[in-house]
Parts: sequence; C-alpha cells; structure tokens
Amino acid sequence: MKEKYSQARELKSSFFLALLFASGFLLLTPTPAYAMHIAEGILPLKWAAIWYVVAAIFVVIGIGVIKHKIRKNRGLLPLLGLTGAAVFLISVFPIPVPAAGTTSHACGTPLAAIVVGPFVSIVLGAIALLIQALFLAHGGLTTWGANILSMAVAGSSIGFGTFLVLRKLNAPIAVAAFTAGILGDWTTYAVTSFELASALHGAGSLWNMWIGIAMAFAPTQLPLGILEGIFTAAVLTVVHQRRPELLAHVMPLTMKLK
Repeated sequence: MKEKYSQARELKSSFFLALLFASGFLLLTPTPAYAMHIAEGILPLKWAAIWYVVAAIFVVIGIGVIKHKIRKNRGLLPLLGLTGAAVFLISVFPIPVPAAGTTSHACGTPLAAIVVGPFVSIVLGAIALLIQALFLAHGGLTTWGANILSMAVAGSSIGFGTFLVLRKLNAPIAVAAFTAGILGDWTTYAVTSFELASALHGAGSLWNMWIGIAMAFAPTQLPLGILEGIFTAAVLTVVHQRRPELLAHVMPLTMKLK
C-alpha cells in the first residue's frame, strides 16, 4: 500500500514540476503572449462539440489502457509521469502564426506514443493540453477536443504507426524514430489546418482554405518537424542503447522487430 501511494506521489510530482518549470520560464521571459494551439473562441460551438465527441472516444479508450497497464505493473506510474511531463514541456513553447489564428510548436506525442503506446500518449497529451489551457491560457476549454484530436490523437497515432512500420522493414531505430517524429509533427498541423478550415470556410472552398492555412504553418512547422524528428531519434537511440527494457516492457514489438 505504501508503494502504491509513493508511486502516485511520483506521478503527481512529475506533472507539478513540469508545470512549475514551464510556467516560471514563460513568466520570466519578456515576450508577448500568444494564443497556443487553437485558441478559445476560434471554433464555432457546433464544430467544437464535434471534435470533443471524437476526441473523447480516444481518451476513454486510453484511460482504459492505462488502468489495465497499471493493474499489471504499478511500476509504470513514474514512467507515465515523466512521459507526460515531457509532452507538456515539449509542446508548451509557441511560435505565433497570425494568419492561422494559432501557433506552431513541437508536439512530443510521437515520442510519447513510441515509449508508452499511442492510447496512453493520447491521455497524457490531453492532460498536458488541459493544464496549458487552464493555467497558461494556451488553447482553450471549448477547443480542447480539437487540440486533443490534432496533437494527441493524430500525432501519437501517426508517430507510433510510422515507427512500427519502419522497424518491421528493418529500418534502424534512429531512422524509424526520426521519420516518426517528423510525420507525427506535420500530421498534427495538417489536422489542425483541417479543423480550422472545416469550421471557418463558410461558402468558400474547404480544400482551398485547408491548403491556405497549412501553407501559413509551413514556414515555421516544416523546420520544427525536422527538429522534432532529430530530437525523437536522439532520445529513442539513447533509450534503446541504455535502457532497452523500457521499450521491451511497454512496447514489445520494438524489440521483436530488430
């Protein structure tokens, strides 16, 4: 019982420290405030509700997966806490994209999905987005579902899927992780662009607005995606070399597909 409470405290402490560090950094940095993710009020309520429903399906499944994993091994709690903190920190620093009404930023969810699995990563991403919306005015409560769908669901799914496919094709860990990081990041912004375009195109062309918003992201997000790919490859290479049991434990396929 004491071990259970100790692990729970470790999980809470990881999120708290991540929040404290990022909040302090942002408060002490003399830069203008920009809306992070899709900002509050940008999406009409109808579309906000649609994305909430879709995102909720994935989050509920993810919560079930987490409960199942923890029942089997409570030692995963610190890993989940650290991974969630990493997603929070990686995704918290914005680069404004005024033409799109939102920001560019790295995601962290492709890396998280590879380490702890895509459904777990979706829940961790949702928690990070909620903390950012509540305490840092990044994103919003009405747009939380849309932001979960783009960053947590799309980023995690594409990153995880890309990594597994490339490993099955015998690609080196670094190559698979680099590609997963890039595609997970860029997919996040393709989905964000679609969410904005579908809600805001009016009588105009959905396709044209989607392309227009995506092009507004391109100058910042293309290089950010490459940087996220490099970061993802570096982290997973180190993990694979020094603590391969982490990947074997939470994602056995990565070890079988060498």
